[in-house]
Amino acid sequence: MSPNTLSHRPESNAEGPRRYAMISTLPPTACGLATFGAALSRSLATRPGVRMDGIRVIDSAEMAEPTSSRSMNWFIDREDSLDEVIECSSAYDGVFIQHEYGIFGPNDGSAIVDLLEHISVPSITTLHTVPLHPSPNQRHLLEAVVDRSSFSVTMTKSARSRLVEMYDVDASKVACIPHGASIPSGAAYIEPTPYKLLTWGLIGPGKGIEHVIEAIALLVDAYPEIEYVVAGATHPKVLAREGEKYRDGLIDLAERLGVSDHVVFDPHYRTLDELDALVLDSELVVLPYDSPDQITSGVLVDAVTAGKPVLATDFPHARELSRGGAVRVVPRRTALELARGMDHILGSRSTRTFMRQAARRLAPQHSWPNVARSYTRLMRSAGSRQSRQFAS
Repeated sequence: MSPNTLSHRPESNAEGPRRYAMISTLPPTACGLATFGAALSRSLATRPGVRMDGIRVIDSAEMAEPTSSRSMNWFIDREDSLDEVIECSSAYDGVFIQHEYGIFGPNDGSAIVDLLEHISVPSITTLHTVPLHPSPNQRHLLEAVVDRSSFSVTMTKSARSRLVEMYDVDASKVACIPHGASIPSGAAYIEPTPYKLLTWGLIGPGKGIEHVIEAIALLVDAYPEIEYVVAGATHPKVLAREGEKYRDGLIDLAERLGVSDHVVFDPHYRTLDELDALVLDSELVVLPYDSPDQITSGVLVDAVTAGKPVLATDFPHARELSRGGAVRVVPRRTALELARGMDHILGSRSTRTFMRQAARRLAPQHSWPNVARSYTRLMRSAGSRQSRQFAS
């Protein structure tokens, strides 16, 4: 089988299961978009009468073999590959697309617009970034994606508000469906290791980890047992561009501040069960992101669903989840405010209990089965709308 050929092309099907394709980066690509796309696809496939295939967005330098017999590759750096994806996509009952700038080729990923212009089936596009200060091309591209998709989805109310207020889009075509949770909720409570802090996910500039290390230096005398675990590999694109410069700088910073014994860098890949155990063993999850554009964070959702208190810098998704008390928000890029937030949570058992209970209350809306149900309903609405348009 050619690596860019679907081994079992879908056939038009008036009866029987509905056939959909997930168009996204997908495993083994290591990125949040791939993780989300794969998790959503798996959850959709559990819905009655739904079958899912994958169209994996990659470039020719990546591992090209599809991850299953019902998948194909979209080589984003090859024009002929787009033609094949258009042909294949149009044979499905609908497509789910994960959008992030730069994933779909040059010019901020303009190939996604070419795809949407040429497919005739319903399309649901999940928007993982809605820039607060977009370039002219980013603005034009995002507006085109929303215009050409049957529906677009944001994962937070703040992202939807930003999109409909700042961009020229049809608000009736923008839905809000929460980010699904990758870590199983409802696990029995396990007493965490005291004073153990955790940040996890792909590592690179903009994650703000240096500010947490500086905050640890401010707290170590008051909390001599404090331990900060940074779990995750360097983002592949960062690694290709600059190697381990960011991670090495963090290690040097911890040594200079005299807290290297309190900061653990763990670059190993973990299975879901292993990650679950690591999160449950932590007393506090810290998300110190630098950017105000972080409209969605899968790590934030996973932490909250696991019942963990979260200390986060001020980004929209964190603000949204903080209203129920599960998340404490502090200003970005300031070690002092992070230290104060850590002290507030670590120093009060009642505060941690309150935050943990608030997190548990949020968990059901983020369960993948509930998220998949919402996407399935939206796809049905898209199909009905398209049928009415064809009939008129």
